[in-house]
Amino acid sequence: MVNVKKQPRKTRRQQQADRRAVAIKLVNLANGVEQPLPLAFQKFVSKDGTNYEISCSRATSLPAETLSWIFSLMEKNMKRPYQESPWGWDAEKKQAELSDPAALHLVATSNGQNVGFSHFRFDLDDDKEVLYCYELQLESVARRKGLGRFMMHALETMALQNQMQRVVLTVFKNNATAVPFFHALGYKLDSTSPQGSDAQHYVILSKQNLSRAD
Repeated sequence: MVNVKKQPRKTRRQQQADRRAVAIKLVNLANGVEQPLPLAFQKFVSKDGTNYEISCSRATSLPAETLSWIFSLMEKNMKRPYQESPWGWDAEKKQAELSDPAALHLVATSNGQNVGFSHFRFDLDDDKEVLYCYELQLESVARRKGLGRFMMHALETMALQNQMQRVVLTVFKNNATAVPFFHALGYKLDSTSPQGSDAQHYVILSKQNLSRAD
C-alpha cells in the first residue's frame, strides 16, 4: 500500500491570495478585450421611435471633442451635487478621472449628436473582480426614454460575459432621480457601502452576477 502524503491545508491568508490572483487575472483578461460591447447593444430604439447608436471606447481612443463633451455634460449634471457634498467639485481631478487610460466609455449618439455616456472600468473592488460604473449621464433630451436603462443593461451584459462578480456604483444619497432608478434595476446596498452614520452623503450599490458565486 502506497501512503499518499496529505497536502497541507492552505491558510486563510493563502486562500485570499489565491482568490485575489484569480480576480486580477480575470480583470486583466477583461481589459484585454478589444471591443467588449456586444453587437446587440450597439443600437437602441426608444418607445417614441428615436434611434440611438452606442459605441464603446477607451478614453485614450476618443476624439478630443468627445472627451470635452463628456466633461461638459458631467459638469452640467453633477457640479452642484458635488459642491453640496463634502467632496466638493474638483474640475481638474474629474477631467483626469474621465480621461484616465483605464477608463472605458459608452457613448450614445442620436442623429450624429452625443446624448449620453457611461464611464466604467473592469477593476478590483474589495479584492473582487467587478465592473465599476463611475458615471451614467444623459442630456435632458435623452432622459425618460429607456436609454439609461438600456445602457445599464449593456454594462451588466459586459460584466457577465467577462466573468465579473458584480456591477458596482456610487450614488449620492440625495439624488432623488438616480437612487430609485438603480433600485428599480435591482441594485442593492453593497457590503462595502459606508455604515453607521446618517451623515454619510453617498451609498455604494451593486448588482450580483447570478452566474458567479461570491
